[in-house]
Amino acid sequence: MIDLHTHTTFSDGVLIPAELARRAAKAGYRAMAMTDHADHSNLDLIVSNISRFTAETGAFLEVTVLCGVEITHVPPPLIPQLVTRAREAGAQLIVVHGETIVEPVERGTNLAAIEAGCDILAHPGLITPEEAELAAERGVALEITTRKGHSLTNGHVAVLARRFGAKLVINNDAHEPDDLVSQERRKKVALGAGLTLEEYLQAESNSRDIVSRILGRGRTD
Repeated sequence: MIDLHTHTTFSDGVLIPAELARRAAKAGYRAMAMTDHADHSNLDLIVSNISRFTAETGAFLEVTVLCGVEITHVPPPLIPQLVTRAREAGAQLIVVHGETIVEPVERGTNLAAIEAGCDILAHPGLITPEEAELAAERGVALEITTRKGHSLTNGHVAVLARRFGAKLVINNDAHEPDDLVSQERRKKVALGAGLTLEEYLQAESNSRDIVSRILGRGRTD
């Protein structure tokens, strides 16, 4: 299993990075990204600290940990510059907090994130057909989430992803230990969203591909 959307005490998660990594490994995860909520005020702090954590402890962990951020509630016109800034700072994975229906995310966030070339658009809510089509064209993965509330629109996301050929990934948006759900739970959430078994397996494969691409990039830079 792979979870490319998790949070530590550097934002609103309850676990420090070491404990989150340990608990993820014991839950059966083999790779994960720590993607704390970031805006212009704390992005550099998050990236520098998680990068240092992975550099100093990564070889001793039982799970591959990637340094990422989740750009959150940033005004849409500012998202492109923050995506660029995050990559320049060393973030390996860029997630953008999409237009979930359970939070007051500003309209236009989904489109700005896709146009900026983020890696994953998290819980994109009632994403439009035009946005889903653009995500497919730009290679931006759309998230099927196991997290309560955000998961209410999983079915809508699945339908549009299938229609336009957008890539899907399954993430927990983990903030605490119980959010690190089992493989069976991930499968049930995916099938409950309307994915076929083949589509579920492809979504899990998409996450593995993202990790492989990032690790490959790291070896060649």
